[in-house]
This record gives sequence, structure tokens and C-alpha cells, in this order.
Amino acid sequence: MTETPTSQTSRSEIGPLVVSFVARSNTGKTTLLQSLVPHLKVHGVKVGVLKHHSHPTPFDVPGKDTYRLFDSGADRVVGASPVQVATFKSVNAASTVEELVAEEFGDLDIVLTEGYKLGPYPKFEVYRKERSEQLLCDERELLAIATDTPLSVDVPQFALDDTEAMAAFLLAAFAARGWSRWS
Repeated sequence: MTETPTSQTSRSEIGPLVVSFVARSNTGKTTLLQSLVPHLKVHGVKVGVLKHHSHPTPFDVPGKDTYRLFDSGADRVVGASPVQVATFKSVNAASTVEELVAEEFGDLDIVLTEGYKLGPYPKFEVYRKERSEQLLCDERELLAIATDTPLSVDVPQFALDDTEAMAAFLLAAFAARGWSRWS
């Protein structure tokens, strides 16, 4: 369970705040997050994104050096360039979202997960009427909804392209829980 910070609790002691962006396939989660992240960054927020990949296939590409080295039996391969670092390692079983957040994002302020609709974190659903007539999540699980049509639910709703307002909402929600640094 995530603690609420106090004046004696540092950000690094309790880990990042996490919100899961969920939707049916091809609804626009990645596009929305791509637009949302810069609106959080302008407030000095260190943002991580965890993309759920439910297919049992590797991210690395066959034929690339990192793939070949990993395929040779290396336990971990890190590809480094002047602008990016990528780490590839084997896992025996899928890690939980909580384990991944703790292991990979502990030094960040906010983690936005893409997917993890069954995960424990508050959900921000991306909804398009053309994709479904009903929401993916139960209303009680939702922090908010990004939608292309008004819905009859008691949850804050935002236009799909209003990521600036979504960022302000997230910062205010976090401030209400004790993280006023970004308000």
C-alpha cells in the first residue's frame, strides 16, 4: 500500500505515485500518454512510463547485436548510446506491476502505466465510443476518464486531446494526497 507522505517522509522512501491508463486495444493510450508526459515534465516532475506487453515475445529484435549477445547466454545485456540506455534481462515469470515499479522506477515521481487494467493502481480510462458501448472498468476503480463523448458516470471526464487539463488534474490529485510540490 502506498503511504501518504508526511513532513518526515521523503519522496524516495515511499516510491513514485502510479496511475494506470487503461483502454481497449487501439483506443489511443500511447498517443494520449505521449501528449500527457510533456505537460507533467514542465512542472519538474520525473515521469516514468511502464508499457504492458502481454504477449510472450521479447522486445529486442532478432539480428541486432544486443539480441545476439543475449541469445548467446548473457544474463543481462545493456545497449548504451549517447542518448539512451536499454537493458535486456530474462525473467522466469512475469513480474507484478508493483515489483516492476519498485525495481525500475523508484527514483521517479510519477509512473504512468499503459495497461495493467487488473492492477492495483488508480485507473484513468481512455474511452472511444466507436471501440465500445461500455467502459472497460467499473466506475469505482476509476480516477478519471479521457473520452470522445460525455458519459453518465460520476467520474471526472476530459476530452481525449485535453492532456494539459489531465496533467493539472493529476498534479492536483497528488497534491491533495500530500504532494504539493507540483501544484
